[in-house]
Amino acid sequence: MNYILHLLIMIGIYLILAYSLNLVLGFGGLLSLCHAAFYGIGAYTYTLISMHFHLPFVLCIAASVLITGFIAFLVGIPGLKFRGDPFVLVTLGFQVIIFSILYNWVSLTKGPYGISGIPRPEIFGLKINSLFSYLGLVWISFIIIGIFFYFIYNSPFGLALKALREDERAAESLGKSAYHYFLYAFAISGAIAAIPGALYATYVTYIDPTSFTVDESIFQIAILLVGGSGNFLGPALGTVFMVLLPEALRFLGIPDTIAPNVRQMIYGLILIVLMYFRPQGIVGEFKVR
Repeated sequence: MNYILHLLIMIGIYLILAYSLNLVLGFGGLLSLCHAAFYGIGAYTYTLISMHFHLPFVLCIAASVLITGFIAFLVGIPGLKFRGDPFVLVTLGFQVIIFSILYNWVSLTKGPYGISGIPRPEIFGLKINSLFSYLGLVWISFIIIGIFFYFIYNSPFGLALKALREDERAAESLGKSAYHYFLYAFAISGAIAAIPGALYATYVTYIDPTSFTVDESIFQIAILLVGGSGNFLGPALGTVFMVLLPEALRFLGIPDTIAPNVRQMIYGLILIVLMYFRPQGIVGEFKVR
């Protein structure tokens, strides 16, 4: 039962990450390789504020969202001067910079040793210290954020992002500034990524830089590639598929000596086949080019 609860908690965390990344990748058509950096900034910001200033959970979350969103905005100012491959390289460079800071700034982040003993959240006197209560916290957070993104996706802002994604020059001729729309989307996406970062930190009560690498950013992109992007359903299907499939492969009865490598091979083969026959994802509208 604890195993199932753990999977449901991780699905909830990755759902928030997927929907936030979908705003940039699915609606804006911008392939960002630094979403795990914002995820990590949120986790570390929440942890450091809560452990040093002992502020309430909600205030720590709010501070991490504001700080991460501001950093995303600053990164987007020069980064969104570019499109296509140069933009991908800019976001990749930022991802590498953030990982290096988290790994080497030992006096602040404790570097490769990580930060342990992160306190469990307490909301209005209610201590979140069991799997059931934490599951409730994560999924309530996802529902609130999911509603927020539902309205964002269907708002004039979301429709303008889609128009810019399909034909940037034509949309700009109608008065839609690509630079400003993409910048706002990038900042919102980064800010919201801080929330699952904080939830993850309080759930495992330990964080270190290896949870926020380039590989993690690629995994989050793969969620949208598999489930589909540019709509509301794709990120949910992709998250469930990508989180549960590796766990399902554990029950194939493969000998322990080769099981990890074989599971990774099967996992990769399934993704390749899916991308070959359905490159826009299971229910996606946007095909990453």
